[in-house]
Amino acid sequence: MTTRVRFAPSPTGYLHIGSARTALFNYLYARHIGGTFLLRIEDTDLARSTEESTQSILQGLEWLGFAPDEEIVFQSNNAGKHRAAALKLLAEGKAYRDFTPKAEPTDKSIKETIADRARRNQGVKSMRDNPFRDLSREESDAKAAAGEPFAIRLKVAETGKTSFEDGVYGLSERDYAEIEDLVLLRSDGHPLYNLAVVCDDIEMEITDIIRGQDHLTNTHKQILIYEALGKTPPRFAHLPLILAPGGKKLSKRIHGEIVSMTTYRDHGFLAAAFRNFLALLGWSPKTEQEIMTLDELVSAFTLEGIHRNNAIFNFDATSAKRWTDDKALWMNAEYVRTMPLAEILPFIKAELKSAKLWREEYEEEDKEWFEKTADLIRGRFFTLKDFSAQGRAYFSEDFDFDPAAIAKNLKKFPDLQTWLPELAERFEPMTSFTHDEIEAVVKQFTEEKGTKLGVIMNGARAALTGVAVGPSMLAVFEAIGKERSILRLKSQVAWNM
Repeated sequence: MTTRVRFAPSPTGYLHIGSARTALFNYLYARHIGGTFLLRIEDTDLARSTEESTQSILQGLEWLGFAPDEEIVFQSNNAGKHRAAALKLLAEGKAYRDFTPKAEPTDKSIKETIADRARRNQGVKSMRDNPFRDLSREESDAKAAAGEPFAIRLKVAETGKTSFEDGVYGLSERDYAEIEDLVLLRSDGHPLYNLAVVCDDIEMEITDIIRGQDHLTNTHKQILIYEALGKTPPRFAHLPLILAPGGKKLSKRIHGEIVSMTTYRDHGFLAAAFRNFLALLGWSPKTEQEIMTLDELVSAFTLEGIHRNNAIFNFDATSAKRWTDDKALWMNAEYVRTMPLAEILPFIKAELKSAKLWREEYEEEDKEWFEKTADLIRGRFFTLKDFSAQGRAYFSEDFDFDPAAIAKNLKKFPDLQTWLPELAERFEPMTSFTHDEIEAVVKQFTEEKGTKLGVIMNGARAALTGVAVGPSMLAVFEAIGKERSILRLKSQVAWNM
């Protein structure tokens, strides 16, 4: 049978970094062994599920490149099938009606049945103390016919244990005595999570379930439902958690946008780089290689490479300069600087378009200039946003000056206020504005002024680009071009800051 895996997020928020890694591991596993990758939106929590969250999840998956191999399944569409499964178990005597009325909630978010409260208050350890568990079928039918509300619970055996071999952690066992009679249907007929998941996984013919360690308890419960339905459970593998610095839980509510995939997309990260980063967050290819293409990840991925220890997502949420994990930013920079030019150009174009810096000439008569300039300036960039921020001066006359660069490279040398316009005049008669010709003029000018070449070059960089660092200044002159270089060297805008 073909291996079939699924990623099953709940649309109660954006695509969290932990969920994104789960999707990635499922995708890599399926591709590695020639299986099928499926997507199911578990939207049965009607109070919290939103269309906005669904779209955010789908956009995040699309950005990362995890397209499902079959049509997306929406769990809410299968509620009727979930109810039918519960009623089947009831008819077979594997489940029972629980007529226990709900007690008054102790707060707005917690509702307990009378039996649940009694068990807690009295310290009763038995999970089988429900007075309706052994009610005869006739009595149960009569109470239901009389209109008494009821939930349907799975009748868990008194003795025994669930057991499975986890693909990451090995043997996992749990005594039946530690598992309550699971609620399958609420009194309003709403199927509960564990029943819905099992029914859908059976219908989708899922063979392998790869999900977070936080689902380990659910797995033991779900195995009981599989067995009650007469189905063989799939293989399970549980992933270690991703924690915040200091070992604290990584929370959507607390850490907000820092753990959202759309945040990284919108901050100029390349999907290929972030996929690479995610893959190494709790998994290792058993080599020293860190930069890996998607094909390389697929080829190397195995469950045996998943670490058992929790991964740490390092970031400093208090610092505007360090809102993301350092390793993620480093890896993105590696991709920005080394990705084949033809592959990154469409992303640069999209960024310039979003910043209203794109010109159609860059695809026509100025195509060669655009490609050469993009390749020139990316060497010090970290994200795509740097092309429209640090690189703005190459594409527009409307660019900002870094005060630190102006103070260090211009105002520290007052003579530059007259020298740079003079240098511009030396450029005016030039008929060839290329590397060697520019170098000859600048060197001669520097010697005449009796100063260091770095003083002239750094001052010119600040005047031409607004920043203190960048590519070779001779290459910058070439990229900016003769006319724009002359205008900017003569301009007094930076001096008036």
